[in-house]
Amino acid sequence: MGYDQMMRITLYDFGKIVVDGETHTRDVIIHPGRVEGSWWRQEGHRLRVEDLNGVWESGPDILVVGTGYYGNMAVGEETLDYARSRGVEIIAATTPDAVSTFNRLQSESGKRIVAALHLTC
Repeated sequence: MGYDQMMRITLYDFGKIVVDGETHTRDVIIHPGRVEGSWWRQEGHRLRVEDLNGVWESGPDILVVGTGYYGNMAVGEETLDYARSRGVEIIAATTPDAVSTFNRLQSESGKRIVAALHLTC
């Protein structure tokens, strides 16, 4: 899929996100051109390398991680190191900030952007 298949988040609120007109109420990963719904992690509030296998296969330049409405999901150091080893920049922020960053990067960067978003706490 090409970089021109940008996805747009039009609404985010605690536990709910709308991507390209489709509402999701479970954590999501947004790839160029598609949304992976019901994203599940081995440890709910800790992001591990294995939780992102589909992301690594997508080959993003930038991964935007939404750590939850209040920022309760931690990004493990091993995950940051693994991303760096693959040349992937990780931007982690509370999900409201991550949504804004994702939308901005989609329209400005010209890079392949993927977002992994925890929608609740």
